[in-house]
Amino acid sequence: MSQRHVVIAGGGPVGLWLAAELRLGEIPVTVMEQRTEIDARSKALTIHPRTLEVLAARGAHRPFLAEGLRIPTGHFASLDERLDFRDLDTPFPYTLALPQARTEELLEQHALALGATIRRGHRVTGFTERAGSVTVRVAGPQGEYETEADYVVGCDGTRSTVRTTAGIDFPGTPSTVLGWLGDVALDRPPRPGFGAAGPHGGLMVAPLPGGRFRLVGLSPDGLTTDWPGDLTFDELRQKVLAVAGDDFGMRDPSWLSRFGNATRLAAAYRRGRVLLAGDAAHQHFPAGGVGMNVGIQDAHNLGWKLAATLNGWAPDGLLDTYHTERHQVGAQLAEHSQAQTALLATFTPEGLALRSLLSGMIADQPAFARALAERLTALAVRYPAADPAAHPLTGTRAPDLALTGTGTGLFGLLRPDAYLLLDLTAGGTLGGLARPGLAVHAGTLDQPPAGWAEVRAALIRPDGHVAWAGAGRGDEAAPAAAVGTFVAG
Repeated sequence: MSQRHVVIAGGGPVGLWLAAELRLGEIPVTVMEQRTEIDARSKALTIHPRTLEVLAARGAHRPFLAEGLRIPTGHFASLDERLDFRDLDTPFPYTLALPQARTEELLEQHALALGATIRRGHRVTGFTERAGSVTVRVAGPQGEYETEADYVVGCDGTRSTVRTTAGIDFPGTPSTVLGWLGDVALDRPPRPGFGAAGPHGGLMVAPLPGGRFRLVGLSPDGLTTDWPGDLTFDELRQKVLAVAGDDFGMRDPSWLSRFGNATRLAAAYRRGRVLLAGDAAHQHFPAGGVGMNVGIQDAHNLGWKLAATLNGWAPDGLLDTYHTERHQVGAQLAEHSQAQTALLATFTPEGLALRSLLSGMIADQPAFARALAERLTALAVRYPAADPAAHPLTGTRAPDLALTGTGTGLFGLLRPDAYLLLDLTAGGTLGGLARPGLAVHAGTLDQPPAGWAEVRAALIRPDGHVAWAGAGRGDEAAPAAAVGTFVAG
């Protein structure tokens, strides 16, 4: 097809970020979202450091920073000792507390400003894939219709129509644990960061805009495969009293809900002209507040690859690497969420002793605590290198390197439509390699971080991961060969 059109099913944070990424690659994109307006009930409240880096790589982070509450710690399984983010190698050593409803508003504004078409009240009901296109069927306010696209991307949640229509399996485990939450007003709110765990359950309290609070927790009676019915306000009060000994003067509930620990991972993130991202690709217990973040990072990995494929500068097989790279992240997400669930859902003396032991290790073992923090925040994500002899930096997330004479870090130089070749010899000899899909920047590093001191050239992907790095001096052949591998033409 010549129109280079992508249809995205689902206009939540994942679909909106993907739409923006495709528009930065000048790809026409239509988002079909069945909701007529953004849901005021925010499932997600937390934006993690790596997601803030993703936003910063496109200059979209400032509105989020202006409104969100910066919290320099995070939790693993609600253990008493929290993880300290302040020493992490990132410009954003904190989580940002911002309700998902507002996050969606800001992402929608960003996507619309870039020219994305967003159709609210329109639901993808199926599609037919052909050799060169996909015919997408949509139910809209005026009835059913069809639209043609090069690709369709399912960002339509755990019950994804796109995934089901494509026949992609969604294997995993059913729910055996039910958590609960309530968004309420509190007359006697506890101290900031309050959490409690014991034989009667676990509880966390998080602030919301407008002076309201979210109470979220687990109780022993939640270890069940039976659905007990919708959560009531009286039940919420009793559960909080059992854990904390105080209901904090709760009143005026605006949302009461239960949630389970069903854990599933799509067998394929790509099948032909069909791709999946976010909850359509992975389902898990919402431990650590990582779900929305991993979904946005899926979209960040996919967007530039799909645009490069449609724009003709992607080498063969680039789009297949989306599954290779992000499926392993989804598997790690499932593992980490299940591990946290095991700790959250234990109320026996032995289980509480394990929680106490691990909490003490966070306090006493800085390397252990940092490893957990880097995993939780996705700063540790590393994609496998095809060449076992590749430089150790290959596949890692590039930090916001300070480059001489730029007035900005690396994030300010990243291009959504091109790899960035860093010529760090200060000789500027690699400028002749520039081409569509490749930008070149010559300079030197100020205070290079660990692993970067001997690097003389590095090829950085549009999503900020290192595609190639070399330490050789005066050798243009290696960077040219690397460029030839990753950029067609």
